[in-house]
Amino acid sequence: MSGHSKWHNIQARKGKQDALKSNVFSKYAKQITIVVKQSGGDPVVNFSLRLLIDKAKAAGMPKDNIDRAIKRGTGELNDGTQMEEIMFEGFGPSGAAILVKTITDNKNRTSSDIKHIFSTFGGTVGGVGSVQWMFENCVLIIVDLGVIKNREELEMKMIEVGADDIWEEDGLVYFKTKIINFKHAMDLLKELGIEPVKAGIEWVAKDKVKVDSAGEERLKKIFEQFEDNDDVEDYYTNAE
Repeated sequence: MSGHSKWHNIQARKGKQDALKSNVFSKYAKQITIVVKQSGGDPVVNFSLRLLIDKAKAAGMPKDNIDRAIKRGTGELNDGTQMEEIMFEGFGPSGAAILVKTITDNKNRTSSDIKHIFSTFGGTVGGVGSVQWMFENCVLIIVDLGVIKNREELEMKMIEVGADDIWEEDGLVYFKTKIINFKHAMDLLKELGIEPVKAGIEWVAKDKVKVDSAGEERLKKIFEQFEDNDDVEDYYTNAE
């Protein structure tokens, strides 16, 4: 396997539970606004936006909320809120590398929160470039093994549309591919009637490190805090 970890395995399984959290709509709104700013507000042209809208709808996000987020990104709705995407790099217990992707309207608040989470559980925030080089920016698509009717056929077709690594872990099948192949892979799954557990552009660890049981418990606490933080969009680690 290619450096992904059980931490996101757990996160993928929690997808439906996360929809019950009070901050889920806020996170989707921020993500939509940023994606629209980067690539435009037309979901037909902006595939990342279309995917986000589908996820937001599946989580029960009201259409009005989605529309406001899009208008905020295009500039049609100017409520004074300025969103920016910031990546934090740091080290957790046992030297595990951690990337934290945030979207915030208050850089100082978010920076303070992230530093506090790291330090509380034995981690440290590093400088720019201290951790990111340990990861590869790519597309990761996760499919539940139980919904796959013909695994060999699916894997062959995914390879045809650009999958360069495939592995199984705890009942989930992972497909890794380059960002340019994202739309083709998702169109194929839609054609086959397969709904991924999770799909998106992620930072996948090139190599993994082992953590002891004490470090593992602290990492769990760190990631729980990230999940509960409104400004954290996602996080990645090379911890095994």
